[in-house]
Amino acid sequence: MTPRPATPADVSELVRVINLAYQVEAHLFVDERTSASDVRERLSRSNATFLAIDDDASGVPAGTLAGAVYVETNGGRGYFGMLAVDPSKQGRGLGRALVRAAESYCAAAGCTDLDIDVVDLRTELPPFYQALGFTRVGATPYAEPDKVRQPVQLVHMTKSLV
Repeated sequence: MTPRPATPADVSELVRVINLAYQVEAHLFVDERTSASDVRERLSRSNATFLAIDDDASGVPAGTLAGAVYVETNGGRGYFGMLAVDPSKQGRGLGRALVRAAESYCAAAGCTDLDIDVVDLRTELPPFYQALGFTRVGATPYAEPDKVRQPVQLVHMTKSLV
C-alpha cells in the first residue's frame, strides 16, 4: 500500500479514518479530532496536504481509506500530525509507512527537519516515534485548554532529514 496525496474527494474518508483512529483520545478532548471544514481548510493550504493509503481489502468500497497523515512544510522544517490508521488495519506497518511518506514528502520539498507534537498522556507515542528516529526536544501546555478535559502537554519531537 503506497501513500498518495489526498484530494478534495477524500474529505469525508479523511474525517472518518482520523476520528475513528483518535477515539483512543476521546476521554481527553471535548470534540472529535477533526471535521470536514478543518480537513478542507488544511487541504487548501499551498504548503500542506494529507497523504492517504487506500484500503484495498476485498469487499471494501472503492474510496475507503486505511490511513492518512497531515503534512505541512514551512521553509526548511516539515511537520506532520493527525497520523491515523483505521483501528481494524493497525499492526500492519501502515503508520510507519505514513511517517516514511511524510519524511519523503518534506525532504522533496527541501525540508531538513521534520517535527511532530504528541499528547503526553499517550505514553506509547514517544517510544514509537523514537524508534523511527525522532528525539524529544521539549514540551508545552496544550494551546487550547478549553478543548481538553484535563491538563495536557504536547511533547515536541524532531528528526533530521539530512
